[in-house]
Amino acid sequence: MNMELGQEEEEEEEVVKEGSRPECELLVSTDSRASSIFGTEDSRSSSCDMSIIISPRSSSSGEISRVVIEEAVQVVPVPRQVAVADNADEVAVTVRESCVGRRNKGVTWGFASVIGRRREMEDAVSVIPGFMSRTCDHVGGCTAPGSRVSGEISPVHFFGVYDGHGGAQVAKFCAERVHEVVAEEWERGDTTGNGWRQRWEDAFSSGFERTDDKVSEESIAPEIVGSTAVVVALSGCQIITSNCGDSRAILCRGTGTIQLSVDHKPDREDELMRIEEGGGRVINWNGARVFGVLAMSRSIGDRYLRPWIIPVPEVTFTTRSEEDECLVVASDGLWDVMANDEVGEIARHLLKRLRRSTLADETSSPPAKAVADHLTDLAYRKNSLDNISIIVVDLKSKRKRQPRQAK
Repeated sequence: MNMELGQEEEEEEEVVKEGSRPECELLVSTDSRASSIFGTEDSRSSSCDMSIIISPRSSSSGEISRVVIEEAVQVVPVPRQVAVADNADEVAVTVRESCVGRRNKGVTWGFASVIGRRREMEDAVSVIPGFMSRTCDHVGGCTAPGSRVSGEISPVHFFGVYDGHGGAQVAKFCAERVHEVVAEEWERGDTTGNGWRQRWEDAFSSGFERTDDKVSEESIAPEIVGSTAVVVALSGCQIITSNCGDSRAILCRGTGTIQLSVDHKPDREDELMRIEEGGGRVINWNGARVFGVLAMSRSIGDRYLRPWIIPVPEVTFTTRSEEDECLVVASDGLWDVMANDEVGEIARHLLKRLRRSTLADETSSPPAKAVADHLTDLAYRKNSLDNISIIVVDLKSKRKRQPRQAK
């Protein structure tokens, strides 16, 4: 599937017509591949729910089509700063630099999700391009406040990996609902003052708690079923990461790797203290586990282990940089067998090579998909014992990478 996230920087002077689309229509249909780890059987479908994937082996990639961006992005005029010199006849007009991600276009993504060596597939992946559309100033953390681009309504993208345990029901429910609930909670947030970070923290905390409540209220699964949740909201200037459990997100920036989330393990010092102060115990049974059962200290679901297992996320904020290469969001089926730096180095080098090789081929899949597939296969070959689900988000604009035509 090919979906394009945007227009060229050179096209930013173009006035984009106003318009609106139902949320479902923002999702361009995907090709979903379902088979065993070594299988080849394909199935294809087209619907707005295809961003939710649970299958023995699934993979997809994409960009958002230009037509979607044109209808979702609206231009809100922002006055330019004008500096008047001492000589009244000389007027210098200065414009602040653009947002790092411009109108958050040119981003491409790909994911892979496999059953691996497990008997059942309990992971779920959610990719929601443009799950919100707001100005960068409104989203918060804009790197160029007051600039023209910061006043343009642009998409905020959502990427989530949910690692279920005890069954797939909660992970699947999270993939279908978390982004919707978070968006609702963000809309309810306080718009006054300078607390944009607090607004996002509240939206994710309330969103995860509401999702957890709905799992119980709607009898989605037995109390012994739960799921981790690591999600990233990507705006033009910010990478906002919310994590609950032991899935993980990293950012490849320049030649380095930045961990965007911290695993919630029962033997993490602060988590161990919280559990024991609440009367719980952490027992080393094939690794540290809450009461010798659960190998993580936070999750959605798992109500039989309350109050020691909680659905409360930790939220981090990372300002985007021109040096950013890609995001990797994955379940512990990857992280159990590969370190952050190893994953980052492989993703970075493979992306650069694939970008060059696909410049002339407009029909090829985005490089991010090939990277996700490669990391999945590598984790399997390294004897990962779990389901493996990986999203790779290429943060370099596709159109900026295209060579100019010779005159």
